Amino acid sequence: MKYAICNETFEGWDIRDIIRKVAEIGYTGLELAPFTLDTDIRRVPEAKLRDIAETAAKSGIKVVGLHWLLAKTEGFHLTHPDPKVRKATGEYLVALAKANSLLGGGVMVFGSPKQRDVLEGVKPDDAWRWAAETFRSVIDRIAEAGSVICMEPLAPAETNFVQTAAEGAGLVEMVAHPNFRLHLDVKAMASEKTPTPELIRRFAHITGHFHANDANRRGPGFGDTDFVPIFKALKETEYAGWVSVEVFDYKPDPVTIAQQSLEYMRKCEKAASHT
Repeated sequence: MKYAICNETFEGWDIRDIIRKVAEIGYTGLELAPFTLDTDIRRVPEAKLRDIAETAAKSGIKVVGLHWLLAKTEGFHLTHPDPKVRKATGEYLVALAKANSLLGGGVMVFGSPKQRDVLEGVKPDDAWRWAAETFRSVIDRIAEAGSVICMEPLAPAETNFVQTAAEGAGLVEMVAHPNFRLHLDVKAMASEKTPTPELIRRFAHITGHFHANDANRRGPGFGDTDFVPIFKALKETEYAGWVSVEVFDYKPDPVTIAQQSLEYMRKCEKAASHT
């Protein structure tokens, strides 16, 4: 497996220090939240993005891509009834893809629950249609920049739009483009009735990225989620993408989270190979 970790875990750290530390721990990938660079990616100089990519490469780290695409931004919303807002949202996704290219990344995880929620008064069918239209309107340009958007289903506690892997797969079918795929997240899948390993197997053919975390929002191994069957399913389906650690509870500290999460995942991967 290829292991990465999300940079916002190291809250307040300089990006160069993050790169050095994750390489030292043993990761080979780093996933970036754009808001850690600027709340508007268009304000980040191209030279800075190239410098991050070069610094990472020198440390043996690959910038995997971006997630939390619309977090802390203003004026963007995937299912907004105003077509101007949806158009602006699509254009911002293109800007993110261009930045991702300069960083050397290829994945763009669309989570951003607040910027996709179906607003009061909006019919669900309209929201689905608008979301698909927004993605379709820009996906060719995003593909030209070398990025793949991976739609992230999130638990009902987080959003009212695309709450299950099956719903994510439905949106993938609506957009119908090879550069629009499904993202699977262990925490989110834990909210479904179907066991996580079964979801991994069922949607392996359209899965483009994978987030590793516990149902308790902490790192792998910091809760009760058993990752052995998860890695067994990933191996059986020949998943070739990144397994990226994303946490929402930063206790006890980023270094401990990064170290123990990686140790636990490697242990589970090894066990999965012998079951």
